[in-house]
Amino acid sequence: MKSCRWCDKNFDSNISYQIYCSEQCREEATKEKIAQRYIQSRRQKRKGKNRVCKQCNSKLSIYNDEPLCNNCSINPNDVKKALKQIKGMTDGKSKRNR
Repeated sequence: MKSCRWCDKNFDSNISYQIYCSEQCREEATKEKIAQRYIQSRRQKRKGKNRVCKQCNSKLSIYNDEPLCNNCSINPNDVKKALKQIKGMTDGKSKRNR
C-alpha cells in the first residue's frame, strides 16, 4: 500500500513509481506545480529591477504582485467606513443594533 502524495489516501499501485492514487489527483498536483513555477518565475524576473509604487513612488518588493504599495492600495473610503463603524460600536450605536 502506498499513500497518495496529493490526497493522502492509501492505494494499491500497479507500478513501482506511481505516487498518485488517481488521474484526478495527478492532474491537480500538476496544476499546483505549474502555478508555483509561474509565481516563482515572475518573482525571478522582478529581481534586480527597480519597481516603484505608481502612486507614491516608494520601492516595491519582488513579492508584491500589485503596481501599488500596501499603503496606497487601501481604499480611503473603506477606512473611513470602518472607523465610523468602530466609533459607533464604542458609542453603543452600532448599525447592527439599529
